[in-house]
Amino acid sequence: MNVRERLEAQEYEILSPYAAKSREAHRKYPMEECPFRTSFQRDRDRILHSKSFRRLKHKTQVYIVAGDHYRTRMTHSLEVSQISRTIARGLRLNEDLTEAIALGHDVGHTPFGHAGEAAMAELTGHFAHNEQSLRVVEFLERGGQGLNLTFEVKDGIVNHTGSVLPKTLEGRIVRTADRIAYLCHDYDDSLRAGLLQPGDLPAIVYERLGEDTSHMITSMVSDMIVNSMDKDDVSLSDEVKEVMDVFRNFMFERIYHSETLAHERRQAVYVLRELYGWFLQHFNELPEEFISREKRWGRQKIVTDYVAGLTDSYAVQLFHEIYMPPVGLMVH
Repeated sequence: MNVRERLEAQEYEILSPYAAKSREAHRKYPMEECPFRTSFQRDRDRILHSKSFRRLKHKTQVYIVAGDHYRTRMTHSLEVSQISRTIARGLRLNEDLTEAIALGHDVGHTPFGHAGEAAMAELTGHFAHNEQSLRVVEFLERGGQGLNLTFEVKDGIVNHTGSVLPKTLEGRIVRTADRIAYLCHDYDDSLRAGLLQPGDLPAIVYERLGEDTSHMITSMVSDMIVNSMDKDDVSLSDEVKEVMDVFRNFMFERIYHSETLAHERRQAVYVLRELYGWFLQHFNELPEEFISREKRWGRQKIVTDYVAGLTDSYAVQLFHEIYMPPVGLMVH
């Protein structure tokens, strides 16, 4: 028995009957098993080492003009992973599966956060970052080969938001952990940015969840573990679900859709709109690996893939190179 087989056997001994078991995972394209890692551990590693995951460090969470201490898509994904693993461990579910889903759930997100996603939806007629994340891991990574992840991981990635629930309890954990993470951490960043002050949240949030982000996260994580123990589903209690909705509505009104950040959102939308139009008209200026996919996917889809995959900083750099005259550039 090798290391992987021992780990797989331990899952049946230790984990809940409702946990996903890595031995039962399956892929679109069969591959030789790793002697040391389970299927879900292997998926986690493939996502972690991917280019799309590395790009998340330069993609905005909320604040486009930020700083060293503000969240990015990468730090958000790591925080979702940590929260998900804590819940999975408490419920004896598969931590490796939750980690893989959490690390991969936002790899298809646009530059400039939700403003960028809204811009891409307007330009294309339909764009959802969860669907693009699935497309990234299935088709775009590794020069168009994809990562060949297990169906369980891909299901959790594409259904971490939207109307369809993930098939695994681990995927459902990530779905809630994502919301726990972004609400608490966006609130924390908003305090740092001076857009909110301590005490600004509705009173019910502080009363039921605590006064600071650490206590808020602990309250929601604890509630989910206690409320889901030994059940065939995972969910928050109705009481905490209610206060989370209040919290979320407040953040959308005061931060995500706020007038304070409206100028930044307009700038982001303008940059993406111009880049999208430029590459539709100048398709052959895309990198060769994108041009080569035209026959399979069509120009519009390829341009969408390229622009959606840009980091904030590279999108701005491209915009400058294409549209801004080289004023100040000294030629000797």
